[in-house]
Amino acid sequence: MGNNSLFILAIESSCDDTAAAILQDNKVLSNVVANQSIHGEYGGVVPELASRAHQQNIVPVIEMAIRKANIDKKQLNAIAFTQGPGLMGSLLVGSSFAKSLSLALKVPLIAVNHMHAHILAHFIEEEGYDKPEFPFLALTISGGHTQIVKVNDFFDMEIIGETTDDAVGEAFDKSAKILGLPYPGGPLVDKYAKLGNPKAFSFTKPKVPGLDFSFSGLKTAILYFIQKNVAQNPNFIEENMNDICASIQHTIIEILMDKLKLAAQQTGINQIAIGGGVSANSGIRQTLKEAETKYGWKTFIPKFEYTTDNAAMIGIVGYHKYLASKFEDNSVVSKARIPF
Repeated sequence: MGNNSLFILAIESSCDDTAAAILQDNKVLSNVVANQSIHGEYGGVVPELASRAHQQNIVPVIEMAIRKANIDKKQLNAIAFTQGPGLMGSLLVGSSFAKSLSLALKVPLIAVNHMHAHILAHFIEEEGYDKPEFPFLALTISGGHTQIVKVNDFFDMEIIGETTDDAVGEAFDKSAKILGLPYPGGPLVDKYAKLGNPKAFSFTKPKVPGLDFSFSGLKTAILYFIQKNVAQNPNFIEENMNDICASIQHTIIEILMDKLKLAAQQTGINQIAIGGGVSANSGIRQTLKEAETKYGWKTFIPKFEYTTDNAAMIGIVGYHKYLASKFEDNSVVSKARIPF
């Protein structure tokens, strides 16, 4: 390992995954995630249970990340952590640990915006993965966010389109719930969609001006569609699960792509990157790859493990903030909602 390398410990605890990573400059040495399965019983994340689980997981997860990276904690140059947005109780577990460790080791503290991290995950050094060039458009899609961001530089980003109500991840999960699928339902919709006909059923796309999104109307339309058909045939869902999921997924992808095409036209930017948990969806990834030929775009799809909440993406922001000397003192506070 080079003598001039920077070693950064990154901590992510914004929702229900406790994650820690060690980066050597822009390369990931370890990336450990502890999932919380208990929320499946409740059909969604329970904030109080999430923060308790973080308290149990954070020490072993960080110890494992350091051990897997094969370094000593005394080699760390900085501690990066998720400041927000997220669940307040969960964020506080990560920030409190990060503050304590930075004091103990006498190394700088770096606060990271979770949504910036989803975008800058593309700059992690990975063999076989290209990095976008500035400026580029980022589509950040997750359970809580749907945004089109114009990325001019590492610390110069502008939201040019976002959801006016529900996020795309919520649309997937709520649709799955309507179909009787367990939480989290988004991956299951994707799984069944691969086996179905995307044109079997049609759903009206919302008419939202400009680059903004809306998904609440689509959720309602899906609910009424299912209720109507189940009333006529109690086995409707069971007999048509693959086609229903394929049709829902097809509609959501069309909504996303319509806005991306408009954003590319308006900005003249043809470099498109996706990030966030929903970018793990196989249909979205496939459609974006096809857009390279169809629209002349250059598209960037992150490695699967960097799409869902993880600490490696926090670490890459931490690395670039370190280079820019963007540090915090211990008065920095976690924020459930944070300015972009």
